[in-house]
Amino acid sequence: MNKEINAKNVAQSTFEEIKVDEGVWVLTFKNDENIAQSAAKDIDSSYIQFHFCVKGDTKFIFNQGRYALDIHEENSLLLYNPQRELPINLQVEPNSWIVSILISIQKFHGLFSSEADHISFLNDENKDKKYYKDGVISPSMAIVLNQLINYNLNSSIKDIYFKGKTYELLSLYFNRSEDADIEQCPFLVDEANVIKIKNAKDIIVARMAEPPSLQELADEIGLSLKKLKEGFKQIYGDSVFSFLFDYKMEVARKLLEAGEDNVNEVGHKVGYSTSSHFIAAFKKKYGTTPKKYIMSLS
Repeated sequence: MNKEINAKNVAQSTFEEIKVDEGVWVLTFKNDENIAQSAAKDIDSSYIQFHFCVKGDTKFIFNQGRYALDIHEENSLLLYNPQRELPINLQVEPNSWIVSILISIQKFHGLFSSEADHISFLNDENKDKKYYKDGVISPSMAIVLNQLINYNLNSSIKDIYFKGKTYELLSLYFNRSEDADIEQCPFLVDEANVIKIKNAKDIIVARMAEPPSLQELADEIGLSLKKLKEGFKQIYGDSVFSFLFDYKMEVARKLLEAGEDNVNEVGHKVGYSTSSHFIAAFKKKYGTTPKKYIMSLS
């Protein structure tokens, strides 16, 4: 293993690192204890780091503990600094899960060479500058992250599974609307509009069983229907109801795993009046029925 990714002082029982491709690593850390734990790795300046807090809270600690960045549940942090090394030093809080993707800039360029113009830190102006970006984990990304953490696979297919899921996660992270030109669209510059769109997301999540119509949602947050649709797509990479569908299926999957509700009750909780509609929706998303999914967990 290369020196830039040697693990040190890590709780091995909950930490796993997998090389999925040349220059690409996945680190998963489940801290199910009641005390904070640390995960530390040396990594050189040629790597881009993506940290996804799936559950709980994590701190990214810099400069021997003099500075820290919080990564809260369902949020992500992208770090890249070609001028200096950024060793990974994570403080994973009790009952918290973190997934990190490390990818060399050379490998990353190879993946996105034709799309480099719309990825800020790859354009000519920024390619030699440090880059930091926090973001929200979309429901689609949450599904992949949970699959990376809670996998149950034969060891013979584990490597190819992780490789596929890693690239799926990166594609979802950088997903953008084909017709959205952020450089020419002033929407995201307007912080008030961004707050309204995030409010719209909170509304549909809170009322997922009986969500408002798009027009009702637009009226409630004080935006036109057009701005709601465009803004939601730009911020969350998906339409309102496609986002909501993914979110509902993720909630349903977690409820099924918890085992406290039967299939019909789970369907009602996420807004389906009949179990047949819920079963059809679940199968559309995951390719299997809720009952078979529960059986696969045993």
